[in-house]
Formats: sequence, structure tokens, C-alpha cells
Amino acid sequence: MPGLTVAESEDPEALDGYLKDMEAQRDALLDRKSHCVPLEVKTKLDAELQAAKRRRDELSAENNHLTVLYKRLRSVWDCLSSWEEEGQPAPLGELVGSTLENIREADGTDEDICSIKQLFEDQEPAGADASELVSDYLDRFLELFELAQYEDAALIAARAPRGVLRNIDTMEMFKGVEVLPGSLSPSFLFFWALLFTAGADGELSAPLSLQGVSCALQSGALQLVSYAVTHKKLTFTEELGDILTEHAQENPGVADLCLTLATIIYEACRLHRKAALSMCRRGLIHSAAEFLKHCEDLTAEDSMWVLCRSPSLSLLQLLTEPLQDSAAILSVGGACAALLADPQRRPVALQLLDSFVSRGRGALEEVIVGDVGSSVDVWTHVVSLCSELERDDLSRAILSVLLSQSGTRIVTPDPEGARLMEHVYL
Repeated sequence: MPGLTVAESEDPEALDGYLKDMEAQRDALLDRKSHCVPLEVKTKLDAELQAAKRRRDELSAENNHLTVLYKRLRSVWDCLSSWEEEGQPAPLGELVGSTLENIREADGTDEDICSIKQLFEDQEPAGADASELVSDYLDRFLELFELAQYEDAALIAARAPRGVLRNIDTMEMFKGVEVLPGSLSPSFLFFWALLFTAGADGELSAPLSLQGVSCALQSGALQLVSYAVTHKKLTFTEELGDILTEHAQENPGVADLCLTLATIIYEACRLHRKAALSMCRRGLIHSAAEFLKHCEDLTAEDSMWVLCRSPSLSLLQLLTEPLQDSAAILSVGGACAALLADPQRRPVALQLLDSFVSRGRGALEEVIVGDVGSSVDVWTHVVSLCSELERDDLSRAILSVLLSQSGTRIVTPDPEGARLMEHVYL
């Protein structure tokens, strides 16, 4: 017997256990068979369903026609009633002619079309009929799902009355299906169906938005995500923007589009510093700096947060430049002290200080004196950090400027700083 060893095939207890398993499988198959119908019955029911749908469409079209006719007759009736109540001021033939002309003109207007549509907005069944319709959709969905017809099942779920299947539980059902090689994942098919069956103002819930975007990115359908974001089909959250940002970091080829979409989401959620960071990662350094300068909700700490996560000399220079009517967003000394303390970010601060020194002592002095946001203690800390990095040239240059200022007193408690001070005095 397949699945048994030679020793087990000779063991009565093992054979009894194997027999019980086979009997259990047989009972399960018989039970499942009792709930099935022949294929011919299913084909017949499908044909009857299609015929019922065609009949429904015909009756709907006839109903629309009768509604328009009713509106026309109602207009004539109202006109005749008004003519009779006002004492027949005009000939009846002239009045009816003008009324019919007005009806013909109104038939082609958008307002008339909209009013007819509004009459049929709420044509879904109610009460027992609605429950029966929902039950039919659920049964049809489960049938298609069990037959592995996931695309049709996704459309049924997306179109179910009252949105009973447009939820995260249905998404989890599709996610639990094993994806065959070379085929689209069922969860992606459900996300696609949700988007294209949603109304003009319909937004997917936050959980569905997160799951759907994740499935779409895994399937390489970034354009579908772009459509959903730009047409506001999703609920924007910080987590949704983070998913796109992470995908951009893992896939450089689509990074620009992912970061653009993430920026839209962050701005909609008023997460301005993350929006600025996305701009920096796209290389839009000047745009990010202008955004940081003019956004009232952002502080110096937010700008430093962006700089630490996307360090660049250009951004540091733009953020430490004085504004026309106020001080710079970041103080030069404070920014350099924070960056020098971090091994991964200190090269940017060293580049900035080197650029000041390369322009001469006057340029460095102008920067330090004009840096109203940094005290002498902050610049002294910068000197100490440069000394620890064995950049004595920068330390001496900065100390020279500090000591040249009238009334400046610098305390250096560490021995290395004391030796450096002694060297400067000599």
C-alpha cells in the first residue's frame, strides 16, 4: 500500500489505523458529494440566471422609458391645471404647443438626465428581498471561490449589495489562497475589483487600502497604485505612505514614482517632515528646503530630523542660510555639533566647515558671528569634536575666531582641549 513501510504492512494495528483513515476520507467525500449537484443542473441554473438578468435589464429599460413618459404627461397636466385655475387666459392650443416645445428642450438637458438617474438610485430591494439577494451573492461567491475561479469571485464580492463582502475578512480569504506560478494573486484581483467597482467618491477603508497596495506592489502593479492614489480611491494613512517609501528603497527602478505617491499621502495626512524627506530622497533638495522654510507646522527639530535622515551638503547649506527677514532655520553651530557626533553624518558637517575655512578667515568669522542661534559653548563643543576627529586645522580656525571676539571666555575642562588652547595662545 502506498505510504506504508514493509513493517507497517505486516502490523495489524497499523493496518487498522490506515483503514480508519481511509474510511474517514471516504465519509468526507460522500458528505461533500451529497451537497453537490450534477453539472447539467448547474448549467441549467446558469442559463436561467442569465435569462432572468436579461429580463431584468429589459424591464429596467422599459421602466426608464415609462418614467420619462410620466414626467412629460405630468408637465402637461400641471400646465392644464394652471391654465384652468387662472381662468383660461390664453388659447389652449397655443399653451399646449409651448408646453410640448419646453418638454422637448428639457429632454436633452443634463438636469433631466440627472433627475431620472436619481429616481433609480435606490432601486436595491429592501426587507426580505434584500436578504434573499445578499444570500444569493454570498452563495455564488462561495461557489466560485471553492471552484478556484478567483477573478469571478472577486467581482461578485466587490459588487455584493450593501458592501457586505467589501471588507478585510474577504481580503484575508483571498490572501490565504496559494498563488500559482505565473498567475496573479487572488488578493490582487480582489483589490482590482474593489477599485473599479467603487463609486466616484468611494474610498476603501484603511485596512483594505494597506492590504491592497501591498498586494499590488508585490504583483508589480505600481500603475494601479498610482491610479488609486491620484484618484483618491484609498484612505490615506501614515502606514500607507511608509509602505510606498519602503518599496522605493527596495526597488530603485521605481523609487521616483513611489516617493511621489508617498509625498501626496504624507501631505494629505499633514505629515510634513516625511513629505520633505521624500522630496530629498527624490533629489529635490531645493524644493524640500523651500517647503521646510515656508511650512508653518514645521520646527527646527523637524528640519534637523529630515537632515539627519537625508544628509547632504546642499541641504545643510540651504537650511543654515539666513532668511530675508529672519534667522536661518538651523544654526550652523548646532547643526554641525549634532552631525559631528554621528559617524555616518559627520562628513557633511566637515564639508561645510571646510568650505567656510577655504574662503578665508573672514568668511568663517562672518558665519560664526552671524550665527545667533549658537552660543560660544556650542562652538566650543564643535571645536572639541573636531579635535577628537584629528581635524586640528578646523579646531584652530574656529578657536581663533572665538578668541578674537571681545569678551569671549572659553573654558576647556579636558586636557586635550587645554593643550590645544595653549598651542593657540603660543
